[in-house]
Amino acid sequence: MEREVVKKIQLSSCGVAVGAANSLFGGGGGMIAVPLLVRTGLEEKRAHATAILLILPISLLSFVFYVWRGFYDPSVLVPTALGVTAGGFLGAKLLGNLPVKTVNTIFGLLQLAAGLFLFFS
Repeated sequence: MEREVVKKIQLSSCGVAVGAANSLFGGGGGMIAVPLLVRTGLEEKRAHATAILLILPISLLSFVFYVWRGFYDPSVLVPTALGVTAGGFLGAKLLGNLPVKTVNTIFGLLQLAAGLFLFFS
């Protein structure tokens, strides 16, 4: 019983960190969700899939706060939504077919690229 309580605390802490990152930076919660979920014992591919599922409500909540504060440009909604939908479909197909090591390598390279981009911009 105590082990279940510790697991729920770990997962709740993971959720707080992911939500805070996503709201603070306008995205990126999934980038920390995957490693945190893996640390709680979730298998790699399940962690990636779970992170994707978590991002939808977090992103919607963040979006509401950004719109409420006036940080929203409706002109990018449709083209970006189309791209995200196509990319999400492709990524979900690839996740089911790629080995875990390849997924981790791609994930790490994307994190590195995003970090470098932010650092030098």
